[in-house]
Amino acid sequence: VKSQSLLTLVCLFTLKQSDALKRKLQAPHGSPPVKRKRKLSVNTFRKGVTEADKREEGSSSLKPLAKKHLTGKQNESQKKKPFIKTSSLFKNNPDIPEIRRKEVQQVQENVFTTDSFSQLDLHPHLISTINTVLNICSMTSVQKQTIPVLLQGRDALVRSQTGSGKTLAYGIPLVQSLQGMESKIQRSDGPYALVLVPTRELALQSFDTVQKLLKPFTWIVPGVLMGGEKRKSEKARLRKGINILISTPGRLVDHIKSTECIHFRRTQWLIIDEADRILDLGFEKDVAVILNALNAERETRQNVLLSATLTEGVTRLADISLNDPVSISIADETQEVPEPASQRDRKARSSSNCMDQENFAVPETLQQYVMMVPSKLRLVTLAAFILQKCKFEKHHKMIIFFSSCEQVEFYYELLVKVLSGGSESEQPGRSSLSSVNLQFLRLHGNMEQEERTEVFQEFLKSKTGILLCTDVAARGLDLPQVTWIVQYNAPASAAEYIHRIGRTARIGCRGSSLLVLAPSEAGYVSLLASHKINVSELKMEKVLASLMRDDRFKLHRPGSKKSNGKNPQEVRERATVLQTKFENHVHSSEGTVQWAKKALQSFLCAYTTYPRDLKHIFHIKSLHLGHVAKSFGLRDAPQNLTALPAAGSKRKTKPTPKR
Repeated sequence: VKSQSLLTLVCLFTLKQSDALKRKLQAPHGSPPVKRKRKLSVNTFRKGVTEADKREEGSSSLKPLAKKHLTGKQNESQKKKPFIKTSSLFKNNPDIPEIRRKEVQQVQENVFTTDSFSQLDLHPHLISTINTVLNICSMTSVQKQTIPVLLQGRDALVRSQTGSGKTLAYGIPLVQSLQGMESKIQRSDGPYALVLVPTRELALQSFDTVQKLLKPFTWIVPGVLMGGEKRKSEKARLRKGINILISTPGRLVDHIKSTECIHFRRTQWLIIDEADRILDLGFEKDVAVILNALNAERETRQNVLLSATLTEGVTRLADISLNDPVSISIADETQEVPEPASQRDRKARSSSNCMDQENFAVPETLQQYVMMVPSKLRLVTLAAFILQKCKFEKHHKMIIFFSSCEQVEFYYELLVKVLSGGSESEQPGRSSLSSVNLQFLRLHGNMEQEERTEVFQEFLKSKTGILLCTDVAARGLDLPQVTWIVQYNAPASAAEYIHRIGRTARIGCRGSSLLVLAPSEAGYVSLLASHKINVSELKMEKVLASLMRDDRFKLHRPGSKKSNGKNPQEVRERATVLQTKFENHVHSSEGTVQWAKKALQSFLCAYTTYPRDLKHIFHIKSLHLGHVAKSFGLRDAPQNLTALPAAGSKRKTKPTPKR
């Protein structure tokens, strides 16, 4: 009996425990084990809330809805978290190689001399104009060596570093010669001097300089011809008469073929400025047409070739255009050529490998840097560098070089929209970012001439700003107060590198340059060193750390402590936030995605055009397409690049858009 009573008590206790457990599981405010709750919760949402509505009317039926509503809010907040939408920028990147190079002694030129223009046999009014209008008192080295030679009527091949004053080196003797002619020049006489330049912007700049030199000699009329202008108005100016004609080769050939009134019967001067660039742009045939037109009407004249680099093409052009020239190289002593033919033969023999032998003069006041950046991080690093120099440090004026027109357009729009948080200004080509003290401009060969001129003049006059451009701005332009040159895409030669960095540190001013390379392109540093060009390494992490000064890219977390500005993890988080802002803008519409793909394709097209001797450094197979796509704000590697319209690159065979 006792055992039966004990068994009955155990059974009753077990039943009570079982009922209590059931009630606990069915109670709306219970606290079941985590695993059971998850299972029930999942099943409830799979079946819907209709059964709960039938069982429990009133407030209990709202609980699943409330949970669903809360989940929606959580999803909305998760969408706002920028790091969710982008993969990590700092994973699966190639290792950044250590730059190993020998320290080389750079070639230096003495830019300035203590000699004044009054020591030359020049017209007093011309000396006064140089001193008062141009605010120049002493000569540069290239001017000291070139002006006396040209005043003697000799042909000259002038080689000097960028920003050394070559325009005045030929402009001063030209004006002195023309104003001193026995029979006074008449406007209707036509051209007495022809100046060829490679780009429209350099044509405008040279015209402005010559115009200032001619201020006391009003009877001598300068004029400029260039692509993009109306041919009808140019023909009208030619009919009235232009005594010093400054032109791009392509437009001059157009007029030679189509304008009857143009003639060269009295042309006594032929000056080819930036001769190597003229040939690089494919104008060699046009120059030959111009030389034939000049020779057909007048065989004797004074010829001058000027360049910062001596290439095979320049040597060939000197052979056909110069007569017994004086070779002036500021890195060496001025030497007269007693046997020009034999010397030119020696130059021609050595010019085939001049890329391996030629050393370039770099301004002493120019600091050069290189930064190794994996492809995925290129965009955020560029943006961080712009913010660091032009927002936080301020008082900087920057030029950024790209390899194609499409990239200039794409990055201009992207940087304006993301870094400013606003839209473009009303006027084309410019965007004033007063909120962050930035001003972006763009310049490339596919822009309309009126817009190009407007942007060029705007950047010329401004004290700060960022100009995104192709190599159309790499030659001859004297842009004052430029403090930084950024080469986002590496140039195709050391000579082109020299011309790009030559936009800063001009005429004794200080300046800096930055070359951005991928880890696979590290060999380019050794190439520069072989040409006596020294670059110092700038660490990417140091540039990205500047994002700590901009709270727009702060990752907001509940209970997060105030940043101390030294946490590498937070720097990476901010870089990821900035990258996501870029990606969100690019993927905001199908149009911007296609625009990014077109810019990416233009970059790839330009990348395939590096010369053969640089293919071991710049080879298309060394690029990770998905990583490169990140630098264009694309989340994945595009699959249909071949279906897009073909995009041009900076090294076009047709020079038409560059005229």
